[in-house]
Amino acid sequence: MRVARALSAALLTLGLAAAPAAADASPSPSSDDTSAPTRAGTSFRTATEIEQGQRATASGSTGDYLYWSFPADTGQRPTVEATVKLPESHAPQTWQIDVYDGLRRRQACQYGAQTRTAAAGASSVELACVLRTVRAWSEPWANDPLPGTYYVRLTATGVATADLGLPVGSEVRVDSEDIGGPAAVDGSLAEPLVPGVATKPEEEQENAAVLAGLEPEDGWTSGWWSDRWVWTAIGGILAALAGIGGYALTRGTGRPSRVPPGA
Repeated sequence: MRVARALSAALLTLGLAAAPAAADASPSPSSDDTSAPTRAGTSFRTATEIEQGQRATASGSTGDYLYWSFPADTGQRPTVEATVKLPESHAPQTWQIDVYDGLRRRQACQYGAQTRTAAAGASSVELACVLRTVRAWSEPWANDPLPGTYYVRLTATGVATADLGLPVGSEVRVDSEDIGGPAAVDGSLAEPLVPGVATKPEEEQENAAVLAGLEPEDGWTSGWWSDRWVWTAIGGILAALAGIGGYALTRGTGRPSRVPPGA
């Protein structure tokens, strides 16, 4: 019974330690809207960097390609939302939002209105793309999202010739849900997929100036730690308690008496 009490106390301690860790795991959006970008890039190389939680705005023309970039780390499931403010008079237009990873591979959306058609005269159109959870490591042939820089491209795919060049306004926001342990895998990348990280020798990479300067608030994770280790330990303790309880219930009252009956 002393062993059972000790294991119960350890279980309670681990449970209390895991609760605040899980609560603090999700990233907190940035509330500093004054520093939000007000322009967009025109290519992957000139994509405007934005932080998660920021609402970036930009002005452009119908037919332009607008690019932004943001960092996404292991265990996060990014959601990209975009709003396009259309001119007062226009024909039906189809707008699309695409997301690419650090290798410039187009990432499929789990769900969300990635492509929408605005009716003639509509004032705005809203788009959304929820990506798959970012993995710490993946097979070279797979197209899984990996930690690093992600690119957002916003453009009109179906525009009447008369509407080309009309002024439009756009708003883009990226948020992430921290999935944590359920998405954890063994292994991790040597470096996040950030442009410019491999342009110098390995011994100089730590001090190298990369093309993308943004990274998660807590830095890039190493990929080996996740909250599944905590729950694995709790599961082991529960199994030990179940074994001790089963033994206590089945061991009986002790050794049988050796005194012959009627003696």
